[in-house]
Amino acid sequence: MLLAYALAAERAARPEYDENSFGSAVFQVAYQLDPGRGTSRVVFGPGADESQWPETTVGDVARRLSNVPLPEVTALDLRSALVEAIDAARYWQDPEGEDILVATTAVRQSLRRVAGHIARSALAQWWGTGVARDDQWAVVWDSEGETTVQPSVEERLRAWHARVVEHEARAERDRPTDPTSNWSGEWWSPPLTHLSATARTLADGSPAGLWFVEDSMGWERAFTRRVHVPPGIEVCEIDGADAWADLCRRFPLEVTAEKRHDWYRTTGRDGRWVIPDWQAVASEYGGVHLTVAGYLVAAGTAIAVDDGTASVIAGWAPDETFWLTDTVVPGDSSVAWVRDDRVWIREPHTP
Repeated sequence: MLLAYALAAERAARPEYDENSFGSAVFQVAYQLDPGRGTSRVVFGPGADESQWPETTVGDVARRLSNVPLPEVTALDLRSALVEAIDAARYWQDPEGEDILVATTAVRQSLRRVAGHIARSALAQWWGTGVARDDQWAVVWDSEGETTVQPSVEERLRAWHARVVEHEARAERDRPTDPTSNWSGEWWSPPLTHLSATARTLADGSPAGLWFVEDSMGWERAFTRRVHVPPGIEVCEIDGADAWADLCRRFPLEVTAEKRHDWYRTTGRDGRWVIPDWQAVASEYGGVHLTVAGYLVAAGTAIAVDDGTASVIAGWAPDETFWLTDTVVPGDSSVAWVRDDRVWIREPHTP
């Protein structure tokens, strides 16, 4: 996210191409570091001959980053950087060149200036806040149909638990234990297809759920409904790795065989994996909310649960709350949205 913000800041200050720019250095070094260099990631067209590229290093990236002017923070800039980071999340493959680049010590140190700049802005303060109980919106993508009749949450969680246990047993039986083997499965952590999720509205009045989508299918139309959250519902706040690890320790569900290969590729860790048993979590909480800050510091990393066991927050968008109770229900009226040139616009719609 910080890298995306810094690149956008430089483009705003220096829109013309410059081979000595920060953006040029990021492009060249990220490509050199990418595991798919020359195969899944290729460069073509004028200037594609790598032998003609200047010798650019990680140190050059860090140095040029330190010279990028940082403009006054705007809500649009923050949203754009966050959306770009969310869109780049891949929990079923190796880290990309940009991921490797920002993990280097030199670039991480240089990015601290960007982090401080954003953290001082009042526009970013909500990233660390809990669920906005009075401002929750559910999103239904056009391809899914506007309304569907669902079984009770208890029934859906029971079905989800049975599915996870079945898939784990099948994977244990059929898949190799070598984490580098070419296998893939259900890489996500929350019960994505079984529970309703909501998020708040952003500064421009559009629901965050329209923007913050991992593994997006490129939807161009959606319906949103305001959701009523009754008082008294206890919500578990995931504001970082410690909170997620605690939830996994209290309600562990084994998923090693099912997720071993995907999560090894994305984290490099080989070992036992668990996720929260959402059916059991529902006995104590009515919802679980992932803060934006929690997402940024913990999603996609191997989170230690205890000795030899870890977990990953995967497939869970920032500020998203999954509801574990039937008492949280959407209103009768809906708002239709259409995507036009990367912007979500309300369209006339009769509920």
